[in-house]
Amino acid sequence: MDKMWAGRFTKPSDKLADDFNSSLPFDCRMYVQDIRGSIAHATMLGEQGIISKADADAIIEGLSGILADLVSGKLEFDYSCEDIHMFVEQVLTQRIGDTGKRLHTARSRNDQVAVDLRMYLGAECETIAALIKELIAAITEQAEAHKETILPGYTHLQRAQPIVFGHHLAAYGMMLSRDLGRIGDAFKRMNVCPLGSCALAGTTYPIDRKATAASLGFDGPCLNSLDGVSDRDYCVELLAALSLIMTHLSRFSEEIILWSSWEFRFVELDDAYTTGSSIMPQKKNSDMAELVRGKTGRVYGDLMGMLTVLKGLPLAYNKDMQEDKECIFDAVDTVKKCLEIFIPMIRTMHVNKDRMYRAAQEGFINATDIADYLVRKGLPFRSAYKIVGQIVGHCIQSHQMPDEMPLSEYKTFSDLFEEDLYAEISLETCVKKRTSLGAPGAMEEQIAYLKQI
Repeated sequence: MDKMWAGRFTKPSDKLADDFNSSLPFDCRMYVQDIRGSIAHATMLGEQGIISKADADAIIEGLSGILADLVSGKLEFDYSCEDIHMFVEQVLTQRIGDTGKRLHTARSRNDQVAVDLRMYLGAECETIAALIKELIAAITEQAEAHKETILPGYTHLQRAQPIVFGHHLAAYGMMLSRDLGRIGDAFKRMNVCPLGSCALAGTTYPIDRKATAASLGFDGPCLNSLDGVSDRDYCVELLAALSLIMTHLSRFSEEIILWSSWEFRFVELDDAYTTGSSIMPQKKNSDMAELVRGKTGRVYGDLMGMLTVLKGLPLAYNKDMQEDKECIFDAVDTVKKCLEIFIPMIRTMHVNKDRMYRAAQEGFINATDIADYLVRKGLPFRSAYKIVGQIVGHCIQSHQMPDEMPLSEYKTFSDLFEEDLYAEISLETCVKKRTSLGAPGAMEEQIAYLKQI
């Protein structure tokens, strides 16, 4: 079958070139958006008198039939077609004759693919946002259940100060809340309509771009036709937002992997979200978390691929831009799958409170609180810091923890120590006294914030 653009060519393209040039195997997923865009375009052409109302109605009816048949499976994609646009137009012309050839009046595949991709990604933004909200809800449920579960907080992967597990989990909720904002921001800049930009320079026909944009749910038309067909900033921006989502999921995965290890034993993942070993019967591997961590690199690669495709392109459209879809589709699919597995994995995670508490009893994580005790007694912080460092060194040599050391030994370091010290440096007191905004002793406000997302 002749290509729809074959008029000036004297010989058919090579089969290898056809296969290399074809994008239908991956852009076919945009068939709903392509047909919706064509229906909006045909409606506008009829209302503007650019084509007759009868032709517009016939085109719209034909397109609606194609959509229904694709959804039902009655119609299958013809992969000899170059792309989704050519496939739909070819089927339309086969079904309604020459009237179907009027659809492409005042339109190019350049603005057609641009509108399809924006519509497709806009819908995916909504899906991803809903999944992020669901994950935040799962994290918040666990955070509320463990707002008094004490464990060591870490810096440099060294035990640092006592916190509660809910506080640690809420930190990931906050990260994801920002991810949600970034997805929303990307959608706002994405949601302008390029249809009517045509190949690059607009059209001589009296089209109504605002009407077409409104009918497709866009905030308005893009204001420069060159930009309309060549802009893929929104893909880069969305990929950057998706990469940050994966950064946060990967960090969370890393901690889940550590917490699940026999060395930590802070949590145990449900059997439904772990795997075993083919040779070691005792193993319970956190493979879902490991896969999320691994897939992070894949999404980063999609972002770098997109940036590299765009970095040297002159205006306006270039065929290089066909490479945008596989990058963005892969990243969207990957992030959705990772979020979908993460939600139930977190909801069903068992928390070993006793193990966390025992870990918090070791490592001198109340040392800062001993220093604060001396400060409240009137000692400058730097002087208190030095004294407590000496106490820690003494405890290490004598194989005891600060709450085990007798008061008489404390007094060899400072006369400011009294019997009230022990109550002041208990883990419970250390946590509960940290009531500054955002601290582990001020969980209610954090949980309330996450619940309203």
